[in-house]
Amino acid sequence: MKRRSFLTAASCAPVLGLAGPTQAAGNADDGTGSSGTFDIVAEFVGPGPSGVAVLPDGRMFVSFPRHADNHAGATLGEIRDGTVVPYPSAALSLPSERAPEDRLMSVHGIAHDSAGRLWVIDDGKLAGHDIPQGAAKILCIDPASNSVVHKILLEAPVMLANSHMNDLRVALSVGVKGTVFVTDSSFGTEPALIVADIATGRTKRVLAHHPSTQPVSGFMAIVEGEPRRYIPHHPQMVSGGADGIALLPDESRLYYAPLTSRRLYSIPTRILADQSLDDEALGGQVRDEGEKGTADGLCFDHLGHLYTTNYEHDCILRRDPDGAFSIAVRDSRILSPDGICATHDWIYCTLGQWNRLPSFNEGQNRRRPPYLLIRFPVVPGVPLNAVPGKSGG
Repeated sequence: MKRRSFLTAASCAPVLGLAGPTQAAGNADDGTGSSGTFDIVAEFVGPGPSGVAVLPDGRMFVSFPRHADNHAGATLGEIRDGTVVPYPSAALSLPSERAPEDRLMSVHGIAHDSAGRLWVIDDGKLAGHDIPQGAAKILCIDPASNSVVHKILLEAPVMLANSHMNDLRVALSVGVKGTVFVTDSSFGTEPALIVADIATGRTKRVLAHHPSTQPVSGFMAIVEGEPRRYIPHHPQMVSGGADGIALLPDESRLYYAPLTSRRLYSIPTRILADQSLDDEALGGQVRDEGEKGTADGLCFDHLGHLYTTNYEHDCILRRDPDGAFSIAVRDSRILSPDGICATHDWIYCTLGQWNRLPSFNEGQNRRRPPYLLIRFPVVPGVPLNAVPGKSGG
């Protein structure tokens, strides 16, 4: 018996000895390399970028929230001539002694409406502090005059002590003057959607207990090669409820997803904007759109493709109108893809390295600036081929 064991082991030894790097190369994962092309539009040191919006005329805006880092820089800036210009003014965007309702505290999500106006969600939180009265709010800024033309304060019962007003989209075709939809991903465990009527300023907290807004219990993701679990009140990664949000180009349907989930949901905007409907009625109109991977920011392009940021695989996915997915871009530098927006020709996305914050890494700050703002084409380029009649694709 011992002799047979010895011979078996001996007969395997030459094979094991020949299995060097060259022979083993075929076992390497082909799905981890770079895919697609992108441009680096801007690099940032200092505060990390989150939201991004690019207007039809090319003006570009980026937000720098203060809820994780109570920094002294602009919380909303216009990228102009290679610099970050506090927007709409230094008085509003930089820290000051103004009352919370009269300045920008911590701008997170930003978007533009179909009229070309800029909308921002101010989560109101400064790192290490409670959210004061009047700090959380929705603002509309007219880029022609660089002035605030709408302000909707988010107060109880819409606003909770642990609310994290995260991102927003605006449908001007829904309601008399339009409707704002906001995701409250929650700094605690009480996420929801917020609906705000622009004409009246009336707000309502909805779907606060519906599965479509909630983090998934037991959720786990692999982030930079490390297994990270969702543990309420003891975060190991970016986590929370309803977060990513996107409007179909015709504004007929709102898509959204919890941060700590792999599922995607949608609901008709006119149904969601009807503040006479209760959560039971709204919940019956929510459609489960299936899996979309881990995602933070979401956006649609004008062709109806949905883009989902994916912090688990350092990539951004493209979802076709029929539900099919493909890789738009993948690269090891696409860390914690966050805010995302579309112009006619380009998709822009911020890469703020949020998974490396001290709060997710036992107090160790793993962030290594510069942080990036990237873009890639809505319609991917096709390689050229000099052979007549042959395409390069």
